Amino acid sequence: MPSPFKYFKTSPEVIRLAVMLYVRFPLSLRKPEDLLHERGIEVSHERVRFWWGRVGPMFAAEIRRKRVGQMRFSRWR
Repeated sequence: MPSPFKYFKTSPEVIRLAVMLYVRFPLSLRKPEDLLHERGIEVSHERVRFWWGRVGPMFAAEIRRKRVGQMRFSRWR
């Protein structure tokens, strides 16, 4: 399976961090931009939106798979 980060100039770690900040917390697109700027990473909010559109569905599917796997092994007693 080809990497979804293949054609991006930014490192996959930065893309993953920006998208996960946007997904995990109730933030606007400008908040991940500010949080990354505090860490010395210059990214525009348009770039975060673009990344979310490209790799966001992949992250959502990954989270769903993990939740289903966890629910399968937990039992009510």
